[in-house]
Amino acid sequence: ATGATHVYAFDHNVRSASGIKSGKKLKNGNAVQGPAHIVHTDYTLTSAPQRLRDLSKPPKINDTWRELTSEKSSPLIPPDQVKKALSKEGRFALINVWRNIKKEPVQRFPLAVIDANSVSAEDMTTFEIHYSDRIGENYFIRTPKSGKHRWFYFPKMTRNEALVFKQWDSEGKLLTDAKDEVSAATYRTELSDPPPQFVCHSAFEDPTSPASAPDRESIEVRVMALFLDEEKNRTFRSTRSPKSWFGLNWLKGKVAGF
Repeated sequence: ATGATHVYAFDHNVRSASGIKSGKKLKNGNAVQGPAHIVHTDYTLTSAPQRLRDLSKPPKINDTWRELTSEKSSPLIPPDQVKKALSKEGRFALINVWRNIKKEPVQRFPLAVIDANSVSAEDMTTFEIHYSDRIGENYFIRTPKSGKHRWFYFPKMTRNEALVFKQWDSEGKLLTDAKDEVSAATYRTELSDPPPQFVCHSAFEDPTSPASAPDRESIEVRVMALFLDEEKNRTFRSTRSPKSWFGLNWLKGKVAGF
């Protein structure tokens, strides 16, 4: 429903406050993480295209998808697709799919998102994440501003519901000053009214949740979507639903238009 011609799931995290406290691990050995209580995005002008380039190479030690393939020397995404997606004619988007994995609805530490149209460049700062085999970048919201940022969340999400939201859109509105103006020009859209580039999000403590509410257990899957068919790309650009301008969708049982 995004209009993408190619979609690759490449990473996932399971989050639970009690899980991280007990040191719980997944079957592949990865540790369960806690809910992220900081307003952030997952990618930046620098790290988004770099993550796409990384996926055109064999998996590194910290790549989750490395455990899911028998071809350790093969890339997840063919290099020719990556080259086209990074070109002026191409487009790519990083999308998060967030879902409750417990029988009970989410009540403790639900996920909240900011309307992307209420965020500006001066709100954000860049920070680096140093892994053993690569360096990632995210954006933080410096100080969430009451009255400026429009917050939304979906209370008591169940296992048959999912929240789908963009973490980077190469055709989205560029909010930050580029470190490299040539690089920035590559991703600056030619649309007169471009869609949001990303959606800031955070876990939060819901004051309406009862003290006896069970701990949240959720999974988030990161997906790389490529738009390589120019005819389909033009159609998608001209038929986006109003929801896509907000930057996210709420899904129940099926995929909604993006």
